Amino acid sequence: MLIKEFRIVLPISVKEYQVGQLYAVAEASKNETGGGEGVEVLVNEPYEENGEKGQYTHKIYYLQSKVPGVIAKLAPKNSLEIHEKAWNAYPYCKTVLTSEYMKDFMIKIETWHKDDYGDQENVHGLPENQWEKVEVVNIDIADRSAISAKDYKPEHDPAIFHSKETGRGPLKPDWKEELAANPDRPHMCAYKLVTVEFKMIGLSGIVESTIQKTEKRVFTHFHRQLFCWIDKWINLTMEDIRRMEEETKAELDKMRVNEERKGMGAEG
Repeated sequence: MLIKEFRIVLPISVKEYQVGQLYAVAEASKNETGGGEGVEVLVNEPYEENGEKGQYTHKIYYLQSKVPGVIAKLAPKNSLEIHEKAWNAYPYCKTVLTSEYMKDFMIKIETWHKDDYGDQENVHGLPENQWEKVEVVNIDIADRSAISAKDYKPEHDPAIFHSKETGRGPLKPDWKEELAANPDRPHMCAYKLVTVEFKMIGLSGIVESTIQKTEKRVFTHFHRQLFCWIDKWINLTMEDIRRMEEETKAELDKMRVNEERKGMGAEG
């Protein structure tokens, strides 16, 4: 088991982020669908459990195109499908990813969205002996060196983006220090505690470390996009978001079915 805490400071308020995050997730889901696979939304509904209220989602990620073709053809049924169950009780959220094929595989992401600058310790309340083993990783969304050259897109670069709606950006190298010096400006930190467990003798450490690196890449790209899309979501309401999620689900289902039909036709 390998646990890391990723801290992402943003020039966005906790209240604003709630809408921005959901908007960005919906957009990312559409971008991931194609080639007869992608994302399938099984459930998206309110929940209440032990006094906690929020939105519950259950999605399946189809990963056939993410692995070499030979492996995709030989892999057992369901082995390239990842189930994601998420409980969004904002400002706290929990997401668990599992595989029905790999029973000893699990990724858990617990997030607290706090009105601070990423300077709180152990916001998730872990036992001291566990917390002292957790590596803290700070992610700067404006740091271009944090992403690979092949992943770089100018339209998703906070260092050059300027919001017409809010006047925020571009984010200079010292943007976090400047933000902290002006506490009246919108700010927050997403504290993401990532627990990865992969039980296989000889491979556990390598796989868990690789997954943590992948999560860092995902968090970095996601939040760079989220900030650079701010003009698209800053004026939306939660009602707008729920309507958008329903439209996105219908669009994803249609895209996936159409691609599956094309694939069946090609095989025939």
